[in-house]
Amino acid sequence: MPRKPSKPRPNPCPTCQGTGEVSRTVRVGRKRRAVGEQSGICLTCLGSGQATD
Repeated sequence: MPRKPSKPRPNPCPTCQGTGEVSRTVRVGRKRRAVGEQSGICLTCLGSGQATD
């Protein structure tokens, strides 16, 4: 039995590399020193992880 051609998979989002999340450095104090990172939804793909046209 011949195989069916599979549907092409969408490309991953270039901003979040397909994870749907991005992280930003959190800075505090007057000298703005980095204390950690905070994760959030990717605004390019709105969390889907797929590139838009």
